[in-house]
Amino acid sequence: MTSASVQNEILKGQVTLITRPEAQQNSLRAAIERQGGEWLSLPLLRIVPLTDSDLQAARQHVQDLDNYDVLVFVSLNAASLGAELITDLWPQLPVQQSIIAIGKSTAKLVADLLACEVICPEAGSDSEAVLAIPELQQLADKRIGIFRGQGGRELLAATLRERGASVDYIEVYKREQVQHDAADVAAFAAPDKIDAITVHSGESLHSLAGLLSTARKSILAIPIVVPSARVAKQAEQSGFKQVVNAHGADDASMIKALERIHANAD
Repeated sequence: MTSASVQNEILKGQVTLITRPEAQQNSLRAAIERQGGEWLSLPLLRIVPLTDSDLQAARQHVQDLDNYDVLVFVSLNAASLGAELITDLWPQLPVQQSIIAIGKSTAKLVADLLACEVICPEAGSDSEAVLAIPELQQLADKRIGIFRGQGGRELLAATLRERGASVDYIEVYKREQVQHDAADVAAFAAPDKIDAITVHSGESLHSLAGLLSTARKSILAIPIVVPSARVAKQAEQSGFKQVVNAHGADDASMIKALERIHANAD
């Protein structure tokens, strides 16, 4: 499927299967189309905002926002839904807070929505990358709020606590697995129809692996693009034969990885 204006034909002839949540696919779809490529959609997760009753804990934390020294936004969803909650309660952010985001796309969204300076890792878009930034090294007596979805990895909070910080989760959404029929997936996600697969998180990869009981070997032969070394290791353990680490979940990083796959296929 393609419709955007083509800027070049670097990805001409390549069909990419995009697996991120439906509402977040548009920019990557357009980026693929601008490079002359095509895409198919197989959203593996659905992002669901929390109900008012489920948001009570997050709302209380945001009411006390001026007690935090550092705010961390872990994803685009955390940025958009977290900023919405903040702006409902605070006309402007408290002063002298460090605002940190995991990934450049998330950093840009936070900066746009909250009109603030945002710190993010120069490379990488995972907990390991953000834990390496200088602002998160000396944390004795610091209070940190992490905007995120329900569940997920514990590495970030656990490490920040080890470094002396008091950490609160400010959970503003949940993820639900999208149900797909494995046979239907196998019918169109095959090497003669798909040239590459993009996966943006370990949770999405886990969902994809759960669909591979039918035609498993053929799907595992398709090159898969992942955002980090951690997810790359997961993909290899799941049996994928060609795993490409994009070193970021942003569109530019994904496109560069797809270009490498396409170049190697020529």
